Amino acid sequence: MKKIILVFGLIIGALLSTNAIIHMNMMYSNSDYKPNDVLGYATLVILFSLLYFGIKNCRVNHLNDKIGFPKALKIGALICFLASTVYVVLGLSYYYLFAPDFLDVLSEVMIRNSATEDVEATTAQMTSFKEMYKNPLFAIFVSYLEVLPVGMIVALVSALIVKKK
Repeated sequence: MKKIILVFGLIIGALLSTNAIIHMNMMYSNSDYKPNDVLGYATLVILFSLLYFGIKNCRVNHLNDKIGFPKALKIGALICFLASTVYVVLGLSYYYLFAPDFLDVLSEVMIRNSATEDVEATTAQMTSFKEMYKNPLFAIFVSYLEVLPVGMIVALVSALIVKKK
């Protein structure tokens, strides 16, 4: 069971990290880049939907095809936490090693895509965010917040679907 959690956590984490790095590079290379929150969250849900297969794999291969909701949720949460940790480690490693000016690029994108009346407020928010992001603990916290809540919701739904007595 630990092997399944490890394998699915690493796969999902690698996919999440790859997706984030691709979007970071798109911001660098495309001056007209426009973030799409709906597409971003949909991608997270699709990638985290692999949790379902991890939980089901544990049920079928290790638990005689029977699993209660609490056990299914625990397995899903462990996979989700491992995947999120891989995302945080790889994403922040990429940021610190290869894209240390990413927040400047992100600020430009956010300001350029904000409504005319919101430019000043967006500028102030991004300046404050860049200052707080200098603290590595804040960067880790924010990185977890990007993916962990979505993953936990998918783990909850997956556990409800996979449970079988």
